[in-house]
Amino acid sequence: MDILVIGGTRFLGRHIVEAALAAGHRLTLFNRGQTNPELFPEVEKLHGDRTMDLSVLQGRHWDAAIDICGYVPRVVRASAEALAEAVDQYTFISSISVYADFQRPGMDEHAPTGVLTDPTTEEVTNETYGPLKALCEQAVEQTLPGRALIIRPGYIVGPDDHTDRFTYWPHRIALGGEVLAPGDPEAPVQFIDVRDLSEWIVRMVAVGAIGCYNATGPDYRLEMGRLLAECKQLTDSDAHFVWVDESFLEAQHVEPPIWTPSREVGGATIDCQHALEAGLILRPLSETIRATLAWDISRPANYTLQAGLAPEREADLLHQWHESIQ
Repeated sequence: MDILVIGGTRFLGRHIVEAALAAGHRLTLFNRGQTNPELFPEVEKLHGDRTMDLSVLQGRHWDAAIDICGYVPRVVRASAEALAEAVDQYTFISSISVYADFQRPGMDEHAPTGVLTDPTTEEVTNETYGPLKALCEQAVEQTLPGRALIIRPGYIVGPDDHTDRFTYWPHRIALGGEVLAPGDPEAPVQFIDVRDLSEWIVRMVAVGAIGCYNATGPDYRLEMGRLLAECKQLTDSDAHFVWVDESFLEAQHVEPPIWTPSREVGGATIDCQHALEAGLILRPLSETIRATLAWDISRPANYTLQAGLAPEREADLLHQWHESIQ
């Protein structure tokens, strides 16, 4: 297949491109050429700013397009309109953040999505991100009816994850000592390995799939305690977990990465049966942890993680916690 990828050089996009090339597809990347421009020298690259000028796409045809970096409905609609006669199928990477009520457990693709107070806003914040993604989905489906594939991932983790949200845990636990562990060890947690998500998206595009799919994992109930215990086992660490009450963390304005507070349990209990029935295959947790650690170790020794607690902050919180329970 000839596939146009909008984005394609950072984290999920990078892995989608790698998966598509491994599957034998011919790719064209459309992006600004500013992030990891050295990647994929064998692939055709079209450079431009999708928010301003899509003329570089005119007069071309691809079997499918994969839109990885759409956040603003106006911009996504313009891309979809520019490609309406140029592609047979359009895949839009959305997010489970589209859902309106994260107190609701077990949400499937039919759960209500969020609505903006001001639907004209284009400012992407923690509050507007999900509803804006929902409007982006609508723009794609309205522009290419019967030709749109909408993917709603949860936390995406694994090698090349610049957010470090998952990486923090195996990295921190490998260091050993007292580790601040959030809330209830039996609390659910969900995420998906970027390689599993990418390979599945490429397979879905190849068969011309359409419709909307939640995409996170694993395909069983994973609890925070098990996640941290497996990180400890795989790193042969002497880490000792100190489970700190959620109310204490809230009072200290601390929200550890990947962990979901109980008031948002819906974000850690998403129903992904539709994707699993469509062929989503999820690798063992141990493989994700090992690959993430190997990638993390390959980075400069002085690299500062982008998520999680700094050592001094963690030590201070643990001291306060021990004092509070004496």
